[in-house]
Amino acid sequence: MKIDTRLSERLKKINPSLTLAITAKAKKLKIEGKDVISFAAGEPDFDTPNLIKDAAVEAIQSGFTKYTPTTGIPELKKLISEKFKKDNSLDYDVKQIVVSCGAKHSIFNTLFVLIDKGDEVLIPSPYWVSYPEMVNLCEGIPRFIKTLSANNFKIRPEDLLKHISLKTKALFLNSPANPTGCVYNENELRQIAKICVNKKIFVISDEIYEKIIFDEIRIVSIASLGKDIYDLTITVNGLSKSYAMTGWRIGYLGGPQDIVEAISNLQDHSTSNPTSIAQKAAVAALSMPDTFSKEMTIEFQKRRDYIVERLKKMKKISYVLPRGAFYIFCDVSATKLDSMTFSNRLLDELLIAVIPGMAFGNDDYIRISFATSLKEIERGMDRLEEWLNKI
Repeated sequence: MKIDTRLSERLKKINPSLTLAITAKAKKLKIEGKDVISFAAGEPDFDTPNLIKDAAVEAIQSGFTKYTPTTGIPELKKLISEKFKKDNSLDYDVKQIVVSCGAKHSIFNTLFVLIDKGDEVLIPSPYWVSYPEMVNLCEGIPRFIKTLSANNFKIRPEDLLKHISLKTKALFLNSPANPTGCVYNENELRQIAKICVNKKIFVISDEIYEKIIFDEIRIVSIASLGKDIYDLTITVNGLSKSYAMTGWRIGYLGGPQDIVEAISNLQDHSTSNPTSIAQKAAVAALSMPDTFSKEMTIEFQKRRDYIVERLKKMKKISYVLPRGAFYIFCDVSATKLDSMTFSNRLLDELLIAVIPGMAFGNDDYIRISFATSLKEIERGMDRLEEWLNKI
């Protein structure tokens, strides 16, 4: 038997993660003692608050280590319901909420219960690396809507209409966005919502970066813009970015009752409940005053502003100002290098790790994460500026 015949056809469609490949290479060099500066991180460089960690320790010591209800413990779901109401003007009953093993898990569950073979899912490009791969796993067809830097990488109504077909089932919306940092305003979301309602297209609204928002912009959830779009939207969020809890693996979603029931049934037969201990930690996180993410955001904005000032003075590189998240998407096409070559050369020659834009659907760009200290950012920008002046 040939090795490739042992794997399912769906797995053969999945591409390796370039983000993980670059990160692994950078970590290997660091272990070897090299002075690597990483702008590749997809997670805050802040520690999880002690109050949250203490709640996890208490859960262990008190024996809260058994199975829980599949969709999450009642006290956590109640806090999530209250959070949706307070932060997003969304009325999701606890029966409309599922807690999963990270926002990625929530997205996968949503796709798995919505998408049949041949269904098309619209994905604005640049996109988070896992969106198309998850659609492929569900035997759907990713359809990319190319966005332009001139529009701050946001889809326009005419772009959306042009890509809708009879097979279109869902649209991904990521605001604030990874990798571009774009944030949709209320008017833009209303236009998108009107089209999705008219065409009966589901919206998977990935709002994982909602707490990391700059320039006093107001975040808006598309599901809050009326009952019709509410009934078509699955709102996804989690604690990874807002509470520096990436490794705790707690994500959640709110959505229409029938979809949530289907997701609950799926989770019953796949992962069952998220880790009981992490759920207790999540209860502590959502019970805290909303200061930790604000303090993080202040620091992230300082870093963003510093990088922007440095990039302005560099040759052969340009950018669109990110309004949220902790990434800046940089156009390096003037170097005449594709994103993979550019990224590999940066790592090999300068010991700087960035993520190639090819991973996000645009080979002219690289993603720089500013989820690292200002001191490291200064050192990295010094190296980058000197190198760009030479090539």
